[in-house]
Amino acid sequence: MAAVTAPRQDGPPDRGPKQDRSRVTRQRLLEAAVACLAEHGWAGSTVAVVAERAGVSRGAAQHHFPTREDLFTAAVEYVAEERSQALRALPTDDRTQTVAGLVGLFTGPLFRAALQLWVAASNEEQLRARVTELEARVGRESHRIAVELLGADESRPGVRETVQGLLDMARGLGLATLLTDDTTRRDRVVAQWSRLIDEALTDGR
Repeated sequence: MAAVTAPRQDGPPDRGPKQDRSRVTRQRLLEAAVACLAEHGWAGSTVAVVAERAGVSRGAAQHHFPTREDLFTAAVEYVAEERSQALRALPTDDRTQTVAGLVGLFTGPLFRAALQLWVAASNEEQLRARVTELEARVGRESHRIAVELLGADESRPGVRETVQGLLDMARGLGLATLLTDDTTRRDRVVAQWSRLIDEALTDGR
């Protein structure tokens, strides 16, 4: 009597686990790319360095991201998504906490990584258009979320500019943090901006 042969397990049943592994690998590469940019800058962040940090082969990295530009623009897009999620998690019942949270998004490793790519894009023609478009999209999203969190009515004169000024100020404080620990001065600036924001957004109260 012939032995019963077990059915093969290739084909569609394997696609789920393979896709899961692929997503995990991609996530590890993006996280490694962000960390490398934040710590080593553009010049020190090659595909090989990122792949080693992620614990995958260079070939696997290039399978997901064929070029260095593909990898790092995807990493900054990942930064943007993480930043948006962090924004949405901020408290809405306390404007001081909201302002502090918005500023905090520009003083951590995610902002540092994005900044490194912006600097590289200013000198790398192949990066410039991609990073410019991405940053414009991120800027619009950040502004929209800030408006929602602050409960700002942009139909009122000056409110839109006030919110944008807050984000520009936060970015400037993030730049200052790259060189020194500016926590004490930053706290005072945040407190003052919170008062200004509250006055600008309050309807005559």
